[in-house]
Amino acid sequence: MLPYKFERTQILPVKIDKAWEFFTDPRNLPLITPPNMDFKFLSEPHTDTYAGMIFCYTLRPLFGISVNWTTEITHLQKPYLFVDEQRFGPYRFWHHQHIFKEVENGVEMRDLVHYLLPHIHFTGLANKLIVAPRLRKIFDFRQNSLQKLFA
Repeated sequence: MLPYKFERTQILPVKIDKAWEFFTDPRNLPLITPPNMDFKFLSEPHTDTYAGMIFCYTLRPLFGISVNWTTEITHLQKPYLFVDEQRFGPYRFWHHQHIFKEVENGVEMRDLVHYLLPHIHFTGLANKLIVAPRLRKIFDFRQNSLQKLFA
């Protein structure tokens, strides 16, 4: 089975270095995560992101069910790209690219997520009806939060 794909692009009215600084500091994740997901770190994350960095947290991504999630930063090309991958958590596979590009009005930030759901019957239907719409809502919240933060 091929992974599902989710993409979102947003222009932020800031310099690329400021965008990079914000997004590579995991402590900013609660600011751009919907409050009802109850995001909490299990250990204090490093403030300087580096390839190989691991951080652990809990959140309630769906139906209020709390899950532990362990993330590893697997690739980093300052200030243009970093990749976080789920090592342990609710997905069978999660690969999230954060791509930054200088543009005339600031910086274009592109999220590219590839993911696989756990092996269940009707995985395609579960993605279409539950998971993909939930991801859109999470990234809608994120987009709105970023617009306010960088206004």
